[in-house]
Amino acid sequence: MIKRPRVLSVSGVSGGGKTTTIKHLIHRLDHAQALYFDDYEFENCPDICDWVEEGADYNAWVLSPLSTDIQLLLKDQSLNYIVLDYPFAYLNDAIRDFIDLAFYIDTPLDIAMARRILRNEQKHAMDELQIDLQNYLARGRAAYLEMKKTVKVNSDVIIQGDLPTDLIVDRMIEELQKSAV
Repeated sequence: MIKRPRVLSVSGVSGGGKTTTIKHLIHRLDHAQALYFDDYEFENCPDICDWVEEGADYNAWVLSPLSTDIQLLLKDQSLNYIVLDYPFAYLNDAIRDFIDLAFYIDTPLDIAMARRILRNEQKHAMDELQIDLQNYLARGRAAYLEMKKTVKVNSDVIIQGDLPTDLIVDRMIEELQKSAV
């Protein structure tokens, strides 16, 4: 019998702690590899704010490069886990069937925004930060709320995002052990 790695999806809002959590998680899991959504360039990628205003069709995102990489990693019998830093849980048809367990890190929006500001602080001048915040207030917040409204309820496990990273990872590992039985 051919062993197939388990595919885990980790979703949440921007600044919600996905990437940090995944980096800690793959060090705690045996034979795990991560794929990061933000590392890909997708063709015809919609503007997130326009996409939300037009009804948030998750299949409008053509995720072929990510799908191809998942399929390649699924053939790697040395892997036990493929961990996706991926915003949509089960909502995109091209990725849905690969996922064995979808986690959602439910981070309060103020904490997520503070993390984004701190993360981008060295890259942006104050005037650029002000523009980012104005965009968030005018249109961007709707994208965050869309995630909480749809992706959160389409995930298997919801984890409180204001917990320390180690506790989030502990909870994920507990859920993996429960679902392996």
